Amino acid sequence: MSGFRGGGSRAEKADVQRRLATATRGAQLLDRKERILQIAIKGMQEKADAARSTWQEQAARAALWLQRAAGLDGQDRIREAAPDETATVRLEWGGAMGISFPQGAECILPEPAPIGGSSALAYALATHREALQAAVEAASASRALLLVSRELAATRTRQRAVENRWIPSLQEQLAEIERKVAEQELEESLRLRWSAGLL
Repeated sequence: MSGFRGGGSRAEKADVQRRLATATRGAQLLDRKERILQIAIKGMQEKADAARSTWQEQAARAALWLQRAAGLDGQDRIREAAPDETATVRLEWGGAMGISFPQGAECILPEPAPIGGSSALAYALATHREALQAAVEAASASRALLLVSRELAATRTRQRAVENRWIPSLQEQLAEIERKVAEQELEESLRLRWSAGLL
């Protein structure tokens, strides 16, 4: 943003007034965006907390059944039960207020291989699949919260810059222009009166 350089014309005054109106409107829009993002973050925080809690519960269940399966079936049988293919994740992206973030996630798990062994091994396999899906959902919710929180921080920074630097600078420029215009008008009035012999 360039500082005030001119001598004080009405055109300069109109230009600064226009820029000041734009800056004021920008600050209002940033304030509105900040309030909307705060509401969105509150909901996202609740979703992320619930997803994390679900994942922790599922992970604890999976760990318990894995421990039981290890005691009953041994590590070799557990390794044999692991699928050959890896799981993949599909994210559903959405957005609001110019931000793109995950709105959901699906964990696509490979078909389980036929296994022998105890029922503890079957439960360990099932609970690990559930825990993995819960982990993906928790990660998706956490990522969405992070992205929107970053946007909120950036919005606050922009709003402070507009309100604390840009608007005061334009107000100073406008005051200086108005002072110079008033001086010019006074000088012109005095010149006209002097030339008319009124002084």
